[in-house]
Amino acid sequence: MMDGFKKETLHVNGVDIVLRHGGSGPPLLLMHGNPFTHLSWNRVAPELARHFTVVTPDIRGYGDSSKPDGGDDHFAYSFREMGKDMVEVMKRLGFEAFSAAGHDRGARVLHRMCLDHPDKIKKACFVDMLPQHHLLNNVTFNWGKFSWHWFFMIQPTPYPETMISHDAEFFLRKKLSKTGQGMSFFVPEALEEYIRCIKNPRTVYAMCEDYRATVSCDLDMDTVDFNAGRKVTCPTFLLWGATGGVGRNHNAKEVWSKYATNIVGTSAAPAGHYVQEEAPKETLEAMQKFFAG
Repeated sequence: MMDGFKKETLHVNGVDIVLRHGGSGPPLLLMHGNPFTHLSWNRVAPELARHFTVVTPDIRGYGDSSKPDGGDDHFAYSFREMGKDMVEVMKRLGFEAFSAAGHDRGARVLHRMCLDHPDKIKKACFVDMLPQHHLLNNVTFNWGKFSWHWFFMIQPTPYPETMISHDAEFFLRKKLSKTGQGMSFFVPEALEEYIRCIKNPRTVYAMCEDYRATVSCDLDMDTVDFNAGRKVTCPTFLLWGATGGVGRNHNAKEVWSKYATNIVGTSAAPAGHYVQEEAPKETLEAMQKFFAG
């Protein structure tokens, strides 16, 4: 898995970021979601590395990267801080500007990076994610029921952490199978890593801090940007799972048009939420076409 990729740890922005990188060509950053690690890209990264220099980090708080204290304002787990980590990682690897794709939480980091560092992001691919500013200002019963973990994990520490850590593997499996797609599409070695990491109480704390930041400091930043008319301006591609929450319940392009000015393509893959692991072939085809164009 991830053969040919070099694994290393870089100290940036006050934290250690564990990552793998490999391939040659234009730089391409791939960011994972919750509750994963960089291995969520294991089915597409090696093929992309034939055409790009691919970088797959563990976002702060996840995998084997640092898990700092969030602080009373949770800012240490804001997408702004996570984005700074990624910009510094890419700079340390020799890339001042680069293209990027993000899934789930990683897509939220990418959205913030596009706003905070527009000169750094050449192209952006958002995988199965709608901006939290839209979601949190348009909460419906159906979305709240489907996205129950949002409202559970934002509760004050240590309430959700204690309950999750009581049986962390059960929580992870329940969350990953909630769409009814099953779990057979996960590569066993990757799933074992996800389970290993969530059994670390510090990972559980960091995951909850990530969500607590989303509904507080992140939402505040998003509101300021939205009211000021700041949007993603780089070429943007939207990829989502046809049977996931985004595909079933939203018009992704219509929503994103309020947040991005240059949407050049969209695609609905035959998948639920975990697009690159459920539908690697379609994900690869869409991303290669977009990033190579």
